[in-house]
Amino acid sequence: MAIISDDEGLEKRVKRNPIVKSETIEYDNLFENSIRPKDFDSYIGQTALKETLKIILEAAKRRGKPLDHMLFYGPPGLGKTTIAGVIATQMGVEIKITSAPSLERPRDIIGILMSLKGGEILFIDEIHRLNKVAEEILYPAMEDFTLDMTTGKSQTAKTLRVPLPKFTLIGATTKAGELSSPLRDRFGMIHRLEFYSVDELAQVVMRTAGILDISITEEGAKAIAKRSRGTPRIANRLVKRVSDFAIVKYDGKIDETVANESLDILKIDEFGLDNTDRALLSLIIDKYDGGPVGIETIAAALSEDVRTIEDVCEPYLLQAGLLQRTPRGRKVSPEGFRHLGRIIPSMQTSLF
Repeated sequence: MAIISDDEGLEKRVKRNPIVKSETIEYDNLFENSIRPKDFDSYIGQTALKETLKIILEAAKRRGKPLDHMLFYGPPGLGKTTIAGVIATQMGVEIKITSAPSLERPRDIIGILMSLKGGEILFIDEIHRLNKVAEEILYPAMEDFTLDMTTGKSQTAKTLRVPLPKFTLIGATTKAGELSSPLRDRFGMIHRLEFYSVDELAQVVMRTAGILDISITEEGAKAIAKRSRGTPRIANRLVKRVSDFAIVKYDGKIDETVANESLDILKIDEFGLDNTDRALLSLIIDKYDGGPVGIETIAAALSEDVRTIEDVCEPYLLQAGLLQRTPRGRKVSPEGFRHLGRIIPSMQTSLF
């Protein structure tokens, strides 16, 4: 139960709360004139998730009730925020978007919840980073659509149960394992977003190029897709950068040659690895004989944050089979050695 001092009045504080005002924004305003898809037809990839959602959304419409709370998890850049916006558009409701780190004080989450209207969607990004107080406020809000609060002090303290309109909470996280069990169990649907295939990413690149009026061939789109680490966000970023090279150094059109040469200049190899990724693998090979080595040691040696390595570098390196995570630490796989053109230790030993 949240303990809130009511010296000034809850409604007055909620209305003037600058964090709620700045962090809670409408989907249409946030993504206006952007490349984010607004419906299932233009949302590429995640086929199993889309088919499931179509059924869930249609059932909710026929029942005339809000959707169950949903949790989407997976590596960054796979479309968790985008799919939440698509759900809101398909249901014909507003969506309010915020992030867990911005909800520092009880009044922040209370202000957002009290501003919701019936059927609206509240999207909380990086929900695993919610502090304990905000999480406990969410429990009755998600389950019973109420706010349980204690106002006043000592003898004047009163317990209030404030009703909320029925809403849908959509949470997104890159670390589902860090969510507490009570919070995770309150979601009616939990789904992992998967990395994209090269063909799916090529479709993403073609769509983005069309929106941005960039001339590109199918071969050029596929060349970009191959180096996009299975992630639409990276694919969208690369098509813009390659377009810059095409305009300045070539005839403005992106074909396979232009894409490959541009990405080579950007130091992004055929696996989608950049300088940081290669530095990580090379460090483990050169300084620690291929591993295993602890993540803190790697971070210190690279002058990188541990979270950056765990959230940005590792997911794709593990998915691609270039890196292994063992109980003793990280270890470069034989495929990682081959990709960097290094001799695998066992093969090296066999030569002598």
